[in-house]
Amino acid sequence: MKESSDIRGWIVTFSGTAINLALGVLYSWSIIAKSMKVPVSDGGWGWSATQTQLPYAVACGVFAIMMVFAGRAQDKFGPRIVASIGGALTGLGLMVASLASANNVFYAVLGFGVMAGAGIGLGYASATPPAIKWFPPAKKGLISGLVVAGFGLASVYIAPLTTMLIKGNGINKTFLLLGSVFLVVSVIFAQFLKNPPAGYVPMEKQSKKKTDGTTPPPKKYDYDWHEMLKTRQFYLLWIMFALGSAAGLLTIGSLATIVSTKIAGASTDAAVLAEAAKWSSLIVAILAIANASGRVIAGFFSDLIGRVRTMRLVFFYQAVCMLVFPELGTVTFLVLGSIFVGFNYGALLALFPSTTGDYFGTKNLGVNYGLVFTAWGFGGVFGPVMAGMIRDATGSFSLAFQISAALCLVAALVSFVTKVPKGALIGSPVEKEQVSIDRGMIILDGSSAS
Repeated sequence: MKESSDIRGWIVTFSGTAINLALGVLYSWSIIAKSMKVPVSDGGWGWSATQTQLPYAVACGVFAIMMVFAGRAQDKFGPRIVASIGGALTGLGLMVASLASANNVFYAVLGFGVMAGAGIGLGYASATPPAIKWFPPAKKGLISGLVVAGFGLASVYIAPLTTMLIKGNGINKTFLLLGSVFLVVSVIFAQFLKNPPAGYVPMEKQSKKKTDGTTPPPKKYDYDWHEMLKTRQFYLLWIMFALGSAAGLLTIGSLATIVSTKIAGASTDAAVLAEAAKWSSLIVAILAIANASGRVIAGFFSDLIGRVRTMRLVFFYQAVCMLVFPELGTVTFLVLGSIFVGFNYGALLALFPSTTGDYFGTKNLGVNYGLVFTAWGFGGVFGPVMAGMIRDATGSFSLAFQISAALCLVAALVSFVTKVPKGALIGSPVEKEQVSIDRGMIILDGSSAS
């Protein structure tokens, strides 16, 4: 029985990874945006930096909002149905985006921003929760990391694929081709997603591991979403996730432009521009590998040393990277900077779902993490739009990176006051439970009466 459950758990885990590999088309946007900014006379659309960031920012915002409804839906109806709808909507959204043009931003916002953003939210929300439910708490970080690694790793193949398709077919047909392929792939793998049967309890070996006090032992009580919203821990997690995500997402959304500008400068020489384009695509892929690696490695280490302690290290590390990144001027340093930024950003995408499961239980993990994930949506809107506006106003992304560094430091400071929820909420079944000792009463919130 245990062996068959383990096999099923791993099938669900890697099916979720495969779905995220398709849904990770979101991270190809910096390649698409760079092509959109090329003048119309040279085959592009002549869009401004702010225009190119609008569909991406809308997609991030819709993605995050949809995660709440998608999480609740997959908790109720199961992940297979919700993920299938998500895959189909993502593919159709990319097809609608193919109707955009130099003078028409609307279809890009509707197709990529609204439709694909909603589809990605539906699919992403359905991939991680069922995988986590098949495994014991000591593996939550690792399993979360493996599933979400697919989303980060997607740019490894999507970036060069998108570059090749745009070069040979133009922007419009590229949207159409990507949409057709991702619709089919994501819907097929969605059929393998399945929650454990009712009453299933994963077996766990006894362990003597120590944590930092921010990762709790397995909880018997599962918070529903409105109970979770009454805890201070939810808001502390939300703030940290939002601030950390903004830094990573503004870098991802602008990376191809940053690299191209650093390498080519104001040159109009065809050979120089071609070299810059090659490195832009390659460095986006390198960041994607670091992004995926951060999800798996941070998830694994958070199982050993604690979630919030790992977050704290990531936030401090990312603050330094944000300060340094605008000053990087050579290909070697741009590669190293992208690796560090990508690793830190990816780490967050493994740490927050596993922490949500630790703090509030796994029964309602879909909707609970969906609410926590709205923080990522805030970061996805704030970071890229801020970067685009600052670039248009100053001609440089430097100030945006400096602001992001300060926000990462704030997130690191918040981590020092983020602790495991004590007991259960007032009025919850666990809080009401009383234990009689001698003639006294000990109420589980820590107070006593005699």
